[in-house]
Amino acid sequence: MIGSIVKVIVDRPLGTFHPKHKDIYYSVNYGYIPGVIAPDGEEQDAYILGVNQPVKEFIGKVIAIIHRNDDVEEKWVVAPEDTSFTKDEIMRQVDFQEQYFRTEIRM
Repeated sequence: MIGSIVKVIVDRPLGTFHPKHKDIYYSVNYGYIPGVIAPDGEEQDAYILGVNQPVKEFIGKVIAIIHRNDDVEEKWVVAPEDTSFTKDEIMRQVDFQEQYFRTEIRM
């Protein structure tokens, strides 16, 4: 998976709030990869890093997988092809949501 080029459909753009948990503010674009089914039975969720404005969709490279040790889901991290982030940089950007889980970043 890591290194693959994928298309993300953004359903929670940067600058919006979670539809159910109104205290969760999306500081990055967040969406799903159409046609890829995750372990929870839904399409695979993805954070988009390196894009600093709200977008409706994005094509980029999977640079990491966030494995949740206390949840069935994993989140993919997608970024522009010529961009890279360290594990610490990724965690700082996704902590707004991942702080509620025991996670590890796989690169």
